[in-house]
Amino acid sequence: EVQFVESGGGRVQPGGSLRLSCAASGFTFSSSHMSWVRQAPGKGPEWVSSINLVGGFTYYANSVKGRFTISRDNAKNTLYLQMNSLKPEDTALYYCVIGGTAAAPRKGQGTQVTVSS
Repeated sequence: EVQFVESGGGRVQPGGSLRLSCAASGFTFSSSHMSWVRQAPGKGPEWVSSINLVGGFTYYANSVKGRFTISRDNAKNTLYLQMNSLKPEDTALYYCVIGGTAAAPRKGQGTQVTVSS
């Protein structure tokens, strides 16, 4: 069974940083493209970033480009998202998915990020 455990969220002030982690199990992580998706209250899921199998190619939504960095450690079956220069509009529940779209089903509890002064 596919499972994800996301962590690293919290409350930060605008301009702050957080590093999210997603521990994966139940499938071959190293053979899967992975993505981060976020969902703000009252809104639908929004694709944030994707990474290919070995991390050689990364993709970002325009809203986070230059501020967020996605990475992965296939030896640890873990996906990361380094978030810098956080803005209030980054406030959302963040979760990881297999594949590259926001339509992918959420298999973990997600981690809440709140950016507020």
